[in-house]
Amino acid sequence: MAQSRSTAGQGLHVAIIMDGNGRWAQARGLPRVFGHVAGARAVRRCVRTAGALGLRTLTLFAFSSANWMRPAPEVDALCALMTRHLREEQARLRAAGVRLEVIGRRDRLPGELLEAIEEAERQTSTGTQLCLRLAIDYSSRESILGAARRFHVETARGGAPAGFGRLLATGAEDVDLLIRTGGEQRLSDFLLWECAWAELHFTRVAWPDFGARELRRALRSFAARERRFGALPEKGSAA
Repeated sequence: MAQSRSTAGQGLHVAIIMDGNGRWAQARGLPRVFGHVAGARAVRRCVRTAGALGLRTLTLFAFSSANWMRPAPEVDALCALMTRHLREEQARLRAAGVRLEVIGRRDRLPGELLEAIEEAERQTSTGTQLCLRLAIDYSSRESILGAARRFHVETARGGAPAGFGRLLATGAEDVDLLIRTGGEQRLSDFLLWECAWAELHFTRVAWPDFGARELRRALRSFAARERRFGALPEKGSAA
């Protein structure tokens, strides 16, 4: 059935591929890590705006499973930055009613980062205003493959398996709007199942420069679209 949304973002699930940190820094003659530091500030701005706009869920792609292939110093700096950011932000998130969840693998994460994740999740577990999900060491293909294995095991045991989507490590909550910053136009193995019917918004704005204005612009673009989910256009609308 065709569906339209308001510009407010009320009740939406927005996912963002936060791209362009390294290029942002290099364009300013700075080491790439400075772009990641600036990107952490953009996360804070985006979460604050998402709460004000009434989003239900905000999922941010923080670290791909493929990112382990980057130079070790950059990976170490990223892990240290995520650890510090989680520790610094948990009180602010809790005060704002934000519940933090981290999706992705945890067995390869440094101990300090894993501890920071678990503590932040505990401290914000009662939040009801916004669900903030960070994808860390995340691969959508791995998630789908793992769900298929679990589905097969449950079926082989003769049980009544849960719906396939619910077996995904992400919880399989459908994405309404996927945003990618930094000028690239690809999904990069992010929430492939959940984005089956998502609207896509690509912007050349690098993640460190992304803020309230850019998020509102993406939501206005989303609101102007007619979501048909394979159905015919509503009567009176353009084909």
